[in-house]
Amino acid sequence: MTTTTPGAGAPARTRHRLPPSGRLTVLGNPGHRRVTLFADAARAAGLPEPAVLPWLDLLRGTHRLPEGSVLRIESPGEEEAVDALLRGPALGSGYEPTRVEGGAAWYAGVTAALRTLARAPGVRLLGDPEEIAVMFDKRRAHALLSAAGVPVPRALGGDAVTGWEDLRVRLDAAGLRRVFVKPSHGSSASGVVALEFGPRGQLRATTSVELADGRLHNSLRVRRYQEERQVAELVDRLAPDGLHVEQWVPKASQSGRSADLRVVVVAGRATHAVVRTSARPMTNLHLGGARGSLELAREAAGPAWPDLLETAERAAACFPGSPMVGVDVLPTAGWRRAVVGEVNAFGDLLPRLTGLPGGPAEGLDTYAAQLAALGAAPAARAPEQTIPPRTEQPR
Repeated sequence: MTTTTPGAGAPARTRHRLPPSGRLTVLGNPGHRRVTLFADAARAAGLPEPAVLPWLDLLRGTHRLPEGSVLRIESPGEEEAVDALLRGPALGSGYEPTRVEGGAAWYAGVTAALRTLARAPGVRLLGDPEEIAVMFDKRRAHALLSAAGVPVPRALGGDAVTGWEDLRVRLDAAGLRRVFVKPSHGSSASGVVALEFGPRGQLRATTSVELADGRLHNSLRVRRYQEERQVAELVDRLAPDGLHVEQWVPKASQSGRSADLRVVVVAGRATHAVVRTSARPMTNLHLGGARGSLELAREAAGPAWPDLLETAERAAACFPGSPMVGVDVLPTAGWRRAVVGEVNAFGDLLPRLTGLPGGPAEGLDTYAAQLAALGAAPAARAPEQTIPPRTEQPR
């Protein structure tokens, strides 16, 4: 596999290292599986138990970080108290954790909090708050990737989409009949709509969003809306938080289901990959997607397989200050080419998945691979993992 480096004029990748004591601090939600899985990996590598800085303390301004701290940034998601603090003011008395709206407020709160850490004296971050801000803004991330020559789906540019009528006029002018409409600051397919226009004016929107009493709620059931008034209400309510609209690229298939790849890139190298398949447009596992066969994907891609991984590495090279990113690679029909759907700042939550055979993280899970890249002695095998029960939340 070819190892990619940033293109001409791109900044060099930041080299992150462990502190002399070997002890890291994790910004995360205490008890969440992201935090416990990383702690498992640290113990397996012979490192001290990481300290935990709760997101709630950071957002409330009650946190304390000793000078010299080296901080790993984890997702603030799947913690209702954190979500309420971030989105609650925007939703007022209508706040519920399942609500889709409020993404712009969530984004503003998270990015402001991370920037305060970047200014903290004597604190070293494993990650770049400004790069995280770009990854959580789909319009900015798409523009950055496109400018760097990374293949991405065609997208609506220009001014922000203001609502359904604006979207429909602009799609018609662009000749786009099948698109994904995505909240600019969403994750886990929250608020995503797969939109199709038929040859005789038919309309179909596939989404996990439930319209109820004038509000939008995430659900675990994917549904279809075919009445224009419902689709219009959906888009009109999503638009104030910002929308990214991109072409729905026909993807490769595996066992009769559409398929894509989540590729984890650590220190510039593709280390882990998982195939996700679904009978629906969204392949997210919590929406009925399933893990596919990596062996079958490699066989189908044949000599193009290294190019698919290189596509992920090229996307990661656009974020040189980020020690790890998860890249959604969308192979097109035939598995010979691919486009990048998204780059995820926290895309490493793949329990029990070990590194690609022959790669730099073979035998290591995603967390152990990141510790090894920091200079920790890798464990002989993937660590035993303590995985708390999952509570489904939109972020």
